[in-house]
Amino acid sequence: MEKFFNPKSIAIVGASRDIHKVGFVTLKNLILAGFEGKIFPINPNASFILKRKCYASVLKVPEKIDVALIAVPAKLVLKVLRECGKKGIKHIIMITAGFSEVGNVQLEKEIVKVTKQFKMRLIGPNCLGVLDVNNKFDTLFLPASRLVRPKKGNISFITQSGATGSTVLDLMAEEQFGFAKFISYGNAADVSETDLIEFLGRDKDTKVICIYIESIRDGKRFLDVAKKVSKKKPIIVLKGGITDAGAKATMSHTASLAGSFEIYAGAFKQAGIIQADTLEDLFNYAKIIEKSLKPKGKRVQIITNGGGFGILATDFLILSGFTIAEPSKSTITRLKKSFPATYTVGNPIDLTGSAFSDDYRKAIKICLQDKSIHLLLIILLYQTPQIDTSIVDDLIKFNKLRKKPLVVISMGGDFTRKYKNILEEKGIPCFTYPHNAARAIKVLSKYYLE
Repeated sequence: MEKFFNPKSIAIVGASRDIHKVGFVTLKNLILAGFEGKIFPINPNASFILKRKCYASVLKVPEKIDVALIAVPAKLVLKVLRECGKKGIKHIIMITAGFSEVGNVQLEKEIVKVTKQFKMRLIGPNCLGVLDVNNKFDTLFLPASRLVRPKKGNISFITQSGATGSTVLDLMAEEQFGFAKFISYGNAADVSETDLIEFLGRDKDTKVICIYIESIRDGKRFLDVAKKVSKKKPIIVLKGGITDAGAKATMSHTASLAGSFEIYAGAFKQAGIIQADTLEDLFNYAKIIEKSLKPKGKRVQIITNGGGFGILATDFLILSGFTIAEPSKSTITRLKKSFPATYTVGNPIDLTGSAFSDDYRKAIKICLQDKSIHLLLIILLYQTPQIDTSIVDDLIKFNKLRKKPLVVISMGGDFTRKYKNILEEKGIPCFTYPHNAARAIKVLSKYYLE
């Protein structure tokens, strides 16, 4: 599986001079990504594309090829696959569509037969491609001008649906998430979600595995593999096709039967998989687990400069099964000495709209020293006039101490987003709404403590 993400050479079969075709876009994306391996465009009707020498077929390439990306019409696929087999290429990424997802089951069976004959591994068909950010290996056929590529990070994302996956990737990149790998596997004629989970479980660059899934081909193997991997790394799943109508729709999408959602939910729980209900949850759970350290317990301390937000956060945490921390007597005494009587000392600590950045500094420092507090939920509303941006630097410094998880809630426009992005780049998970923060904290706690 490693060669799919770190090859020394790749052939683009179906490379095109037409800027609107996937064979052109894929080649251009590889070059723009800075891929350091050799690239061989395959097109019998062109001499050069993007200043790269073209070959009539993979058999004409005088060097070894690790991966072949196939982007030719479905009717030509078997011929190309056999040529790849004869060339000794063992890894195939097939973005071509037009197989079992449209009822062309027999042709897909023929593909599998050829790959087995030549002992090749195949991702696809009907997939978007793969992306390895660390190795600058980008085979996605969506233009970089329309789909933001993410920065380096530790989240790897597996998706059965290319469209859903690409949208998630675009949004997560925009939100400053860091990625290790992104894999769209389409019809899973050969390489399945289970193969990919197993591989990512061993991958040193991956700390969190996210999956959008519509069906599972081999339930028993999936459970066995997921159980082992989830003990080492969190696996977060968003399941498509949870209603009867949604399950029926999967048949015409990736040619898979979705099955009973209740069965899937039970299997996920049994395997230690975290289930997300929405795409937003998928983002939030991945973010908090990737960025936060392991909490020592479930007692949360809220610090806010907006009383209403503190109340909402309290409600959502309690509804999520959390205990609101009771600060120790010495903590209460120190807080009372540090703040005017107009501030509420307890949980939440309400610094009110009159708060200065230095008030946050004092409150956070005192709470970090209290052993009865396991996690700090900091509600930071930048709109109040006496908050200056030095609080951002202070939060980053406190987070570097790695004493307790710090989670921030900030709601606002461009100014807020700017500093939210800075905090997240420095490893502090930030949320816009209290209920999202509470749900994410619950997942963080459940993964590490239950």
